Formats: sequence, structure tokens, C-alpha cells
Amino acid sequence: MYKVLEDTTTLLSRNLNTTYLDALIETSENLLAHQVIHEDGLPDQATTDKLTELYARVKPEQLTPEIIRQALQLTLIKVIQHDQIEPNKQMTPDSMASLASYMVTVFYPKLPNPFKVGDLAVGTGNLLYAVMNQLHQASEIDVQGFGVDNDEQLLALAGVSGQWQQQTIDLFHQDALDQLVVKDLDLVVSDLPVGYYPLDDRAKNFATAARSGHSYAHHLLIEQSMKTLKPGGLGLFFVPSEVFQSDEAKGLTDWLTKTVYFQGLLTLPESFFATKAAQKSLLVLQQPGETAQQAGKVLLGAFPEVSDRDAFGQFLTDVNQWAEQNIKK
Repeated sequence: MYKVLEDTTTLLSRNLNTTYLDALIETSENLLAHQVIHEDGLPDQATTDKLTELYARVKPEQLTPEIIRQALQLTLIKVIQHDQIEPNKQMTPDSMASLASYMVTVFYPKLPNPFKVGDLAVGTGNLLYAVMNQLHQASEIDVQGFGVDNDEQLLALAGVSGQWQQQTIDLFHQDALDQLVVKDLDLVVSDLPVGYYPLDDRAKNFATAARSGHSYAHHLLIEQSMKTLKPGGLGLFFVPSEVFQSDEAKGLTDWLTKTVYFQGLLTLPESFFATKAAQKSLLVLQQPGETAQQAGKVLLGAFPEVSDRDAFGQFLTDVNQWAEQNIKK
């Protein structure tokens, strides 16, 4: 399937004179429609014939959601390289999704059914769908997804990806820091974009806003995401490893300690990132309520390299022991 996606994306990009991202969206829509969609006489007949031949090799209904997601992910890697997509819009690696899913099982030994998961910086949906698939496979429950993004192209790809995988998903094209209809989620998981939020008047509605000048978008998104959770809901955020050492860290820390339960901060392996400066950590927060309680000892440390099986096995044992001693009644 990946080869078909790659080849048809290249064909459409050349024939329509468009970006690889637009071409990938177009070819995904063609596959969903079981036909080559034409607009203004394009693609031309020769390209249409070649596309039809390639599409005949794929039977999406015979593929699992995870295989479909992985095929799209591999194609997106080429799209990102070709279109030189900015870092904040790039995909979250599967290894990070797996770590997030593991942390969900730490806090939810038994997942409620249905289980509602949201991402307020959903992008192409790769992180959200990976977590949804993993939780469904592990627990055989219905997982419902909710995604928000202000990038119409990325959201369009998230939409066709969700349809293809037959996910139960609601996607919203809007500024995630505006008023939301998303609420009562069990989990929010997000690889947050890093940078400044330009709308100072809107930022003032948040406790994590900067005292002067532009506020950090990732601080505001953490606060907004936690508002979408039901009591006891879990927030998992991939944030810059230096998140508590920035100039605006005090505002974030004050809000955390007053409003939510700060349960953990785990640094991700350096091998996940191109440079040390790009390294991220997994911030673990929980909404008060239900059976949730502030951990007696916050979980701090670093994920070992996944390839180091002994170290990783010991790490999982340590985390499970921490959970028994600090958050489970």
C-alpha cells in the first residue's frame, strides 16, 4: 500500500503542479471514492489511466487501521522532506505514541468503554490515531477521537486518514485556543507546537499567559487541553525538555500547582530527535476528581533507549512500582 501511495502522490504532484502534501490528500480522496476525481480537466487521461491501474492494487477494506496509518506515515515522511514542512507540523514518531499509550495504562488499569481521546494540535492525526489503535488493540474497547487544528491541509489529511481507518473521529478546523465544543474527555495527548501565540487579547483569558508580550502557545494549549477533560482525566503532553527553565516557566508552574495534579515529567531518549536542542519530555498531568490524587512523589526521570531491552524493562518495573505507591488506592 505504501508503494501505491508514494507513486500516486508523485504522479499527481507532477500532473497537477502541486505540493506533495496536496497530492497525498488528493490520492487519498481518490482511494476513498474508488475513482479518480477530476477538476478542471485534471489529471489528464494518461495520468488517470496510470492512477487507476495503481489504485486497483489496493484493497483498503482488507487492511487493518494500523497498517493504513503506517502506510500514510511512511508516505508523509517523503512529503515532509520534499515540501520542507516546518518542524511544528511534522509527525510524531511512533515510539513516542507507544510511550504515551503505556502511560495511559499506568493511570487507567481498566479503561472505561467508550474511551474518549483528544488532541488540540492534531495535525495529520498520526499521534492520535496511533494511540487510539494501540488502546483499542490492548483493551478491545471503543475509542472515540476528537482533534482540533487550524491548518486546513493537515486536518484534511487527518480526515481522510480517519475515514480510511474507519475511526470514530470528530475533527474541528479552528484555533484551539478559541471556544471549544470538545469536553468530557478521558485523555488528551498532544505533541505541542513550540512558539509564541500572536493573539495577545485571547491569551489574556488564560492563567498561563505571559505577563507582557506574546505568550508561549504550548503553555496555553496545555491549559486549554486540561479544560476538556472529565474529572480524573489524564493529560499527556510532549513538551520541550527545558519547559520549566524558560522565562515564562513560573506562570506555568503556578497554574500547575493550583489547578491540576502534576504527576510526572519524563525526558525522552536523545535518539528520538535530530538535535539535543529539539529534545522533548513527556509531561503527565491529571485533572482532580473521581479517584485521582496528587502523587506523593512526582515521577521524574528519563525513558531509556527502547533498544536497550534490559534498561527499558527495569524502567517499566520502576514506573509500575511508583504507580502502586503513589497514585493507586
